[in-house]
Amino acid sequence: MKLKKNDTVKILAGKDKGKTGRIVKVDLEKERVVVQGANMVKKTMKKKNPQDKGGIMEIEAPIHVSNVAFMTSNGDATRIGYKFDESGKKVRFAKKTGEVI
Repeated sequence: MKLKKNDTVKILAGKDKGKTGRIVKVDLEKERVVVQGANMVKKTMKKKNPQDKGGIMEIEAPIHVSNVAFMTSNGDATRIGYKFDESGKKVRFAKKTGEVI
């Protein structure tokens, strides 16, 4: 998977299409990412300790990685590729602009 935690992404499909956010969690096995503030679902939660609140909470649900795209510094959604820089180190780069990530 070419996306990593803390990458800024744009949602391409689903109920939150067009929104942008930062990746909070990556699930490599299921190929899903959790984007901050996107794909919010209501979930009932139990109290885990006395000061904890129970009830209906809103949490971010995972989105399949094919439905999000990396955002470049100028706000374009792009795909990510790999290449080797001058020192021989493998780096990620934006395919649309060519900038190193």
